[in-house]
Amino acid sequence: MDPVRLTLDQLRELRDDIAPYAARRSRDSIRRRVDRLRSRSFFIGQCALAAGVAWAIARYVVGHPQPFFAPVAAMVCLGFSFGQRLSRVAELMVGVAVGVGVGDGFVRIFGTGVPQIVFVVALAMSLALLLGAGTLMSTQAGVQAALVTTLLPNPSAGFSRWIDAVVGGLVALAAATIAPAAAISRPRQQASAVLNELSEILVETANGLRSRAEDAAGDALRRARASESLLDDLRSAADEGVAVVRLSPFRRRHRGRVQEIADLVVPLDRAIRNIRVLVRRCAVAVWRDEAMPPEFPNLLERLADGTRLIGESLFEPHADVAAHRVLGELGRRTAEMPLPTGLSAVVVLAQIRSTVVDLLELTGTTYDEARKLVPLRPDGLDEK
Repeated sequence: MDPVRLTLDQLRELRDDIAPYAARRSRDSIRRRVDRLRSRSFFIGQCALAAGVAWAIARYVVGHPQPFFAPVAAMVCLGFSFGQRLSRVAELMVGVAVGVGVGDGFVRIFGTGVPQIVFVVALAMSLALLLGAGTLMSTQAGVQAALVTTLLPNPSAGFSRWIDAVVGGLVALAAATIAPAAAISRPRQQASAVLNELSEILVETANGLRSRAEDAAGDALRRARASESLLDDLRSAADEGVAVVRLSPFRRRHRGRVQEIADLVVPLDRAIRNIRVLVRRCAVAVWRDEAMPPEFPNLLERLADGTRLIGESLFEPHADVAAHRVLGELGRRTAEMPLPTGLSAVVVLAQIRSTVVDLLELTGTTYDEARKLVPLRPDGLDEK
């Protein structure tokens, strides 16, 4: 269609097509933003409260008239992740100490000015790196050296900033022990979402293979490729959950349950990779009109049933037994069926067998036990 020669009716058709799409994208974007704000509301309130408490302690208990760094230290130490809070506190306090020390010494001897600022920041960051600092610690060293050199040339004022950092760090540590329940439940919910998505991808692949629909096969492949981001979310949620139960004395009773979900990440990662290869080969077979055994769509749907049952078992333990039975039956079935002809069919069969082993591990079965449940084929096709 030549854009220069579009008629009024054609422009209206384009408008009618684009407007609903734009409205849907806008609603989805707003919903994601609201969900993100809702999921982080506890941490926002925690940071805000810790900042106020840190300022009050430094002002009324320690006696600093302007303890502006105490709330800053508390917020930086808390951040939005439990996994690195202890290291944040240590790095921040050491970085402040190095920066303040270098800045105070340099100001006493050389005074302040542009050359002094350049040199003192470089020196403070270099010393921090020599001490094995991370990015936060070396950056804080440079920041504090610059502030002491310019805004707080008085050595005693610099030392009060280090005290403020200690106060803010201690308040952050105390606040970090109060963890939301969402950090405990989120890994399990995310793991269930990943497994449900994999199940739906397998069903869509089976439908595309049965109907030889290129669009369905392509959509399944796109979803399979996008599943990696879901695993990243699960990995992040699991790391945060483990950090919560380690740091918070109020949540340690949940340690076993959270660790169980964290242990799922590795075998689930392998399952996602195998499913991605499986789906891709099915899509290629549809696009190239390659012959595939008629029972393959049923195998994929049965694999989807087992995957879905594993997701349900995270909340309903009895589903774990059903998933184990379904996958075990599927493993034996793939060992008994004739070897298909064609590269794509052989690859799909091998990937189904490998995925069954990975999924069995998610039910608590060891790798060796899972392999035994997927018997060797007489033709040697064993990609487990």
